[in-house]
Amino acid sequence: MSKRKFLKDADPKAFDTLMAFEHYLAASSLSKTHAELIKIRVSQINGCAYCIDKHSKDAIAAGETAQRIYLLPVWHEAANLFTAEEMAILSMAEQMTLIANHGVTDEVYDNAINLLGQQYTTEVMMAIIAMNAWNRIGITTLRKPQ
Repeated sequence: MSKRKFLKDADPKAFDTLMAFEHYLAASSLSKTHAELIKIRVSQINGCAYCIDKHSKDAIAAGETAQRIYLLPVWHEAANLFTAEEMAILSMAEQMTLIANHGVTDEVYDNAINLLGQQYTTEVMMAIIAMNAWNRIGITTLRKPQ
């Protein structure tokens, strides 16, 4: 098996491009809680152990509860722990990450727009896209939790 290089080592310009995406998100109005929920849930769906580990730690450091992180894969059944806005975000994250299955339904999209507004929904979408990109890089380059 060949030694795989992480993006930063293989192509610093490509890495900088994704980091510019992260700078956009950091300057957006997306809350830290929402950003971390997106990062963890998308990473769970994609099976990126490195990202789940990293962002679970980041979420806890930012004040997220361990209980909500543990129950994130089954948030539908633990809906009492998540706000309507968080559930809209998690629905978007799941449908966008698994977009080949059924696309993003009008129900999920319209609910996000109604609860979050157009600008915030756009920022949520961009965060989901970014996390999916990082997961694909992490999984392809065999990044492991440390």
